[in-house]
Amino acid sequence: MSTNGHLTIEAEPYEYVFVPSETALLIIDMQRDFLEPGGFGEMLGNDVSQLRRTIEPNIRLLAAWRAAGLQVIHTREGHRDDLMDLPPAKKIRGRSPTSIGDAGPMGRILVRGQSGHDIIPELYPRFGESVIDKPGKGAFWSTDLHAILQHRGIKNLVVTGVTTEVCVNTTVREANDRGYDCLVPSDCVGSYFPEFHEMGLKMIKAQGGIFGWVSHSDKIIPALGHH
Repeated sequence: MSTNGHLTIEAEPYEYVFVPSETALLIIDMQRDFLEPGGFGEMLGNDVSQLRRTIEPNIRLLAAWRAAGLQVIHTREGHRDDLMDLPPAKKIRGRSPTSIGDAGPMGRILVRGQSGHDIIPELYPRFGESVIDKPGKGAFWSTDLHAILQHRGIKNLVVTGVTTEVCVNTTVREANDRGYDCLVPSDCVGSYFPEFHEMGLKMIKAQGGIFGWVSHSDKIIPALGHH
């Protein structure tokens, strides 16, 4: 539904209202090492199919968003080639024999410029779509994302990507603290752990939308056609 330039999306805990020109699609960490068979995520023993189910919904939403001429921003988690921005505590966490910076299936793991660090071909950024390289879980920490959003007059974010309970949740919380209203389409985010995905969404929409709203791409895409 559209009134006075505002679009209204059916969502939980209540309707999400936004002005498309003041809203960006923020796609979190849809990287080869996390999503592709044989990547770092699978090497750690994770079921990448749990994340891959988000690809098709993201393709559809991204296509509709681009067709509407709206702003798109992508993020990648990773570190400098010299690993100077990699905290020792993050390097050793998980106690895996292979960790960040080591040689992995698709180049050095989570190092910028390596093939595994890059975004999957299906959702690859187009010219004019900003790519935020973040060293942490949240997309705002130690990046210029906030400055970019401010310069572009963005007030609302539709946040998709992986994983629901880690980088998506952290980014939504960071965005909420900075005054952005976030909508998370449940089919466009995923986790290696289905129960974490479910709880991650519940945390966002709890207590009257404490961090944001949760909806579905099927609710958003038709509305964009009326933009």
